[in-house]
Amino acid sequence: MSNTIIDTNFNFPNQKSVYKGKVREVYNINDEQLVMVATDRLSAFDVVMPKGIPYKGQILNQIATKMMKETEDLVPNWLVATPDPNVAVGHLCEPFKVEMVIRGYMSGHAAREYKAGRRLLCGIEMPDGMKENDKFPQPIITPATKAEMGDHDEDISREDILAKGIVSKEDYSILEDYTRKLFQRGTEIAAERGLILVDTKYEFGKTKDGKIVLIDEIHTPDSSRYFYADGYQERQDKGEAQKQLSKEFVRQWLISNNFQGLEGQTVPFMSDEYIETVSERYIELYENITGDRFVKGDVSDIQGRIEANVLGYLK
Repeated sequence: MSNTIIDTNFNFPNQKSVYKGKVREVYNINDEQLVMVATDRLSAFDVVMPKGIPYKGQILNQIATKMMKETEDLVPNWLVATPDPNVAVGHLCEPFKVEMVIRGYMSGHAAREYKAGRRLLCGIEMPDGMKENDKFPQPIITPATKAEMGDHDEDISREDILAKGIVSKEDYSILEDYTRKLFQRGTEIAAERGLILVDTKYEFGKTKDGKIVLIDEIHTPDSSRYFYADGYQERQDKGEAQKQLSKEFVRQWLISNNFQGLEGQTVPFMSDEYIETVSERYIELYENITGDRFVKGDVSDIQGRIEANVLGYLK
């Protein structure tokens, strides 16, 4: 679809390098600043889908920047400015090679592991007798190693992270502390909007002066799962599926079309009509998560718009 941005190839002043992740493209400016462009790419099961989703990049970027501002009193973050709806600019950081996943409820990957009979997730014991989407007695942190593009993130325990020297013990205790604080704040923000923050992931990095900061995204539908609070308990009591706000609906559609990112599987065809429904769901997610009405950016020339806005900012 022509009104999406699925790849960028900018050449900004003092640009040193560019890193292309599953969804974001990060431009290093003079080894000091990073210009992060949120594209409209859709990733599920660690596979990038062939078509972009209109406004998805704008939605992710605007939720993440809003949530960073709402949590910066608790945890420092990398963000400096947002010169374009799809762009965040921040401090250059060295990312930690782990994602800090925290789960308040047994859903998604945790539920799939539980159904398979496993009770240990990343070295954390999950209690017996739980149903899918039940609340854990307290939130559990289940880290994952960060994959290169196209590879699968892998579960890892705190013990393995420390034993392999992926993160130092001192730094890891800060990551855990920050993760719990952010999840608590995210839970409170969600509750104000009639939502339950089910699970999420945070990424952290170190600035040049050694400060640990939150990077990437926070509390977006790509990094988090939300339920509607209204009717949650009745649905649990009846054994019904929860009404979700996350990209789980895309994963479920892919599963129903025999795709889970496994070897030999092919991504099912996504019609323009289906893509449009995914875009509408993302807008619904944005409005519910932020409490703001979504204002669509000008998509007549997204590349040109981004370039002009970033160049204006860098000057």
